[in-house]
Amino acid sequence: MASANLLLHPVRLRIVQAFLGDRALTTAQLAAELDDVPAGSLYRHVAMLTKAGVLQVVAERRVRAVVERTYMLRILAAQIQPDELAAMTPEQHLQALVTYVAGILRDAERYLTTSSADPTRDGFGYRMAAMWLTDAELADLARDLQRVLQPRLANVPGKGRCRRSLYTVLLPAPEASQSRASKRTRAYKSKPQKSAGR
Repeated sequence: MASANLLLHPVRLRIVQAFLGDRALTTAQLAAELDDVPAGSLYRHVAMLTKAGVLQVVAERRVRAVVERTYMLRILAAQIQPDELAAMTPEQHLQALVTYVAGILRDAERYLTTSSADPTRDGFGYRMAAMWLTDAELADLARDLQRVLQPRLANVPGKGRCRRSLYTVLLPAPEASQSRASKRTRAYKSKPQKSAGR
């Protein structure tokens, strides 16, 4: 299973994102998509992801004197485990989010600077909504989203289908964490304190 250190590197995260949607890519095809990444660096990161089991070789063919490999993403291996996420510090989460958002901006720029970009036709959009949710309602929301997304995530490339990326960030309001912290403090203070005996 991949670690946070492996997956949350800016280049490796972009490589993983490029394979989402059940795509099979050669390193040449990947290099064409990530054309701002030097070839040597790209091959090194692909090798690291392959060694960690995040990418797997699904085909090989000889092209002149070299073997061209085709890779696919092992989606279950490309997930950071809950215990590792729980162990990350706020600073590590912030750095990971910066890497994630930078990837979104790069993908948006690549799309919006192509001559064929038509945001209305293509369904390109970004929006923000705020919801008041208990922990139980938040868990219900996660389950509902899973039910909606899962069948569509199973779609394979086909006629009329365009690869579309959905990015999500669930961000509690800062005052929510402060409120919880103060409630914990009040609860602690309200408990009867045992006196230190001799």
